[in-house]
Amino acid sequence: MSTKHPHESGHKLIAGATGDWEIVIGLEVHAQVSSKAKLFSGANTEYGAEPNSQVSLVDAAMPGMLPVINRYCVQQAVRTGLGLKAKINTISVFDRKNYFYPDLPQGYQISQFKFPIVGEGEVTVDLADGETVKVRIERLHLEQDAGKSIHDLHPDLSFVDLNRSGVALMEIVSMPDMRSSLEAAAYVRKVRAIVRYLGTCDGNMEQGSMRADVNVSVRRPGEPLGTRCEIKNVNSIRFMSQAIEYEARRQIDIIEEGGVIKQETRQFDSKTSTTSAMRSKEEAHDYRYFPDPDLLPLELDEQWIEKIKATLPELPDEKKSRFMSDYGLSAYDAGVLVAEKDRAAFFERVAIGRDSKLASNWVTGEFFGALNKAGLNIENSPISANQLGKLIDLISDKTVSGRIAKQVFEIMFEFGGDPAQIIEKKGLKQVTDLTAIELEIDKVIAAHPGKVAQVKDKPKMMGWFVGQVMQSTGGKANPQAVNQLLRKKLGLG
Repeated sequence: MSTKHPHESGHKLIAGATGDWEIVIGLEVHAQVSSKAKLFSGANTEYGAEPNSQVSLVDAAMPGMLPVINRYCVQQAVRTGLGLKAKINTISVFDRKNYFYPDLPQGYQISQFKFPIVGEGEVTVDLADGETVKVRIERLHLEQDAGKSIHDLHPDLSFVDLNRSGVALMEIVSMPDMRSSLEAAAYVRKVRAIVRYLGTCDGNMEQGSMRADVNVSVRRPGEPLGTRCEIKNVNSIRFMSQAIEYEARRQIDIIEEGGVIKQETRQFDSKTSTTSAMRSKEEAHDYRYFPDPDLLPLELDEQWIEKIKATLPELPDEKKSRFMSDYGLSAYDAGVLVAEKDRAAFFERVAIGRDSKLASNWVTGEFFGALNKAGLNIENSPISANQLGKLIDLISDKTVSGRIAKQVFEIMFEFGGDPAQIIEKKGLKQVTDLTAIELEIDKVIAAHPGKVAQVKDKPKMMGWFVGQVMQSTGGKANPQAVNQLLRKKLGLG
């Protein structure tokens, strides 16, 4: 396994008509803070509520209403910063970011600009080929969300739902360290895993509680950074990958045809997998940032930060290292298991006191495969960790073969039940009686004298004999015993 420095791009190039190009990607991930109340009001944040049913006078910007900081949201931001191995700033400032839009009642968003709550950090991103890439975090700042404009309820009118207005967001800003859509997708998965482990954001992109603004530019290898375009509010990793691929190719085509890239904000259309211009890109001065006069600078006590640090759980990178050392798993298998907190916990319940490699194979193979096919998650799995562990015990003690165990697993997944009882009821116990196996082998040999004559010249035919014996025993014969006895009887040593 190798780790690449952020700027070592090497092989991640795109061929253009006039030579190779490199994609440069930076992400701004907006993660909704897991909190029952909003950032500056006590209004509820539950997803799916009736429109405008979770709006306080502060959220609606009624005259004279003053924001009051939610201490828990601050704690969640610090917790996330520590999880991202980032610097926690003991003094940060809330600013007003001024722009006018129907779903922003105040006419400004309370955010952080020059003095964010979290400074520089780093995320280690695991790629499918076993390589890892370091992506630097520039900052994490707290801000309030805007409301939502709804345009499809009336032919002539737009509606505004302020339920999200004032909901606490963490904007996690990366440096432009990613060089492919695969790296960007892996980075978002890793950040989502970290915040889920920490309990600071549920990471449900389909509900809008995590989304990303994607900054894309292209350049010739080794040249300075090109002009970037920002694709706003992408709420799916698959859509993000498609947006990056399309946008990079669009920019390359423009430059190769003699054109110039304009810095602008774009949107992604998931139906056509294309991006289109929304507006020319604003610079920071366009927002007329200034410190919010209603909020004092936020001062954090070092001891309070240390107390939060002491409560951090084992995070994905540390858990992956432990799974590799304690359970002897490969980097790939460990990475698959720690990608989600509940997956890792399920595996540990199955693996404890058992053959960990066998447990890993069953959890990542049959179990995850069955869940995916059924569209289920671990919470509503019909098979518990205890039941799967018992099935693995029955394979280990040779009560059933791996092949029969798969049949038992399918019955358990569909109908539930104890694996030992299913094996007993269905008569699936593995035949380990050598006399009984030998009897079946003799029958197969007697029935196929021609094949017996050929097997010495074609030793690969041995597999055919094994198949015949397994078939005649309904797959219940011990495969190792069948192999040993057949070799002896066929004179293959």
